[in-house]
Amino acid sequence: MTRSIRVALVDDQALFRAGIRMLVGSQPDLEFVGEAGDGRAGVDMIVATRPDVVLMDIRMPVLDGIESTARVLAPDGPVARPPRVIVLTTFDLDEAAARAIRAGASGFVLKDADPEFLLAAIRTVHAGTSVIAAAQTRELFAHFGEPQRPDAPTAFAELTAREREIFLLAARGLSNAEIAAREFVSEATVKTHISRVLGKLRVRDRVQLVVYAYEHALLD
Repeated sequence: MTRSIRVALVDDQALFRAGIRMLVGSQPDLEFVGEAGDGRAGVDMIVATRPDVVLMDIRMPVLDGIESTARVLAPDGPVARPPRVIVLTTFDLDEAAARAIRAGASGFVLKDADPEFLLAAIRTVHAGTSVIAAAQTRELFAHFGEPQRPDAPTAFAELTAREREIFLLAARGLSNAEIAAREFVSEATVKTHISRVLGKLRVRDRVQLVVYAYEHALLD
């Protein structure tokens, strides 16, 4: 039997938390394991409950969602196996969302998104197979990204020619299926290459791969 995806929520609006709790609890493959009303309490809750995916509001009292995300996902952070973090935001183009993604969040979702979209986002991020809102992620960094560094890191230079090619396609937001069709290989082969690229570059997922490509001007 497949284990349920453990979901937690950090948001300062009690009514919103109640709605998300009911939504997640209604899904047979999801389990709602905890909630908190501010960022500091959220970090403690995440340490205690060890969720797979965290829905993280950005603007909260005591500690905002950006700093909470950074603390939870830090290499020497309090969670041995850090969760995937989905940032909840009110605006399509939100500088705070860009900062949260740079801190390690796996994507962002608008707070007024359809429930089905939010549920799909949770499953997608947990699977780690595709980028949530890849186009919006690139647009965010085009508006709010820090100055690019045009020097390719040593780790990128160590990728094979095929790995670099697939990296660039993934960074542009192409899915595994689209990359496979374009490169005339199987989706399994693409998945293997993506996994190797993530490992060599030490990035957690495909959203962070987009950030890496943008920050080092690798898409120009």
